[in-house]
Amino acid sequence: MIKNLIKFLIAGIVSWLPRTYLGRYFYQQIINATMNQKKVVSYRSHQMTFTVPNWLNQYRISTFATKEPETLEWIDTIPVGSVLWDVGANIGLYTIYAAKSRNCRVYAFEPSVFNLELLARNIFSNALQEKVTIVPIALSDKVGSSMFRMSNTDWGGALSTFGESFDQNGNVMNEVFEFQTIGVSMNDAVRLLEIPLPKFIKIDVDGIEHFILRGGSDVLNKVESVLVEINDDFAEQAEQTEQHLKNAGLSLYRKYDLGEGNQYNQLWIRGNSTLDQN
Repeated sequence: MIKNLIKFLIAGIVSWLPRTYLGRYFYQQIINATMNQKKVVSYRSHQMTFTVPNWLNQYRISTFATKEPETLEWIDTIPVGSVLWDVGANIGLYTIYAAKSRNCRVYAFEPSVFNLELLARNIFSNALQEKVTIVPIALSDKVGSSMFRMSNTDWGGALSTFGESFDQNGNVMNEVFEFQTIGVSMNDAVRLLEIPLPKFIKIDVDGIEHFILRGGSDVLNKVESVLVEINDDFAEQAEQTEQHLKNAGLSLYRKYDLGEGNQYNQLWIRGNSTLDQN
């Protein structure tokens, strides 16, 4: 009841403010102040600055070192100066860390219009414009337009899908927002967009990982390691992911329990990879 009352009061204030010049000015200052809120994270002697306009971004920043420590450990094994594709970059947590700590050339794939502004702000705040390229295009198994479906419209939100209607568990998505956009395969991202072949790939796109891998045989054949989030209860996703990665000559190195059902970060490597040698 208290939360609903607060929402009602805020909605009333927001609808009233634009009616006067002073109100519009005050309203604009609130928006500007919200988007200019920043928080600094220190991890292994590296300082990173992130925009935190809402509770979700506050949470992402406060759990930077604890939510997926295996991802940070994996990034720490990447040779300095490598090309990394961050597929499903969101607001750029791991993009920023890889570019700062390993001097990686990062290609951050993120099609969500609600995350792109924060991703760009975070890249700028960390002076990484020369190291990070935003690719605001969905990855899939082919070139073409399709629907990008979202389960929320929060800044920094996740749980969306491109070209399909299921969620990360393989169930029907409870979508609240959608728009049509262009998708490309990993192979076509190299062939048509001339994006450099990566040596390392992180994929976290909440359900269509196997479609992306299916469209990336040429890329996967050259990659050294892939970190991909998979739900073992989503049989189609788990089985096809394994097939595509094995066909590319990669081997499962380790599975990291994410503490959410049967969801794991799977680390796949090539036999002569840096990680394997270490």
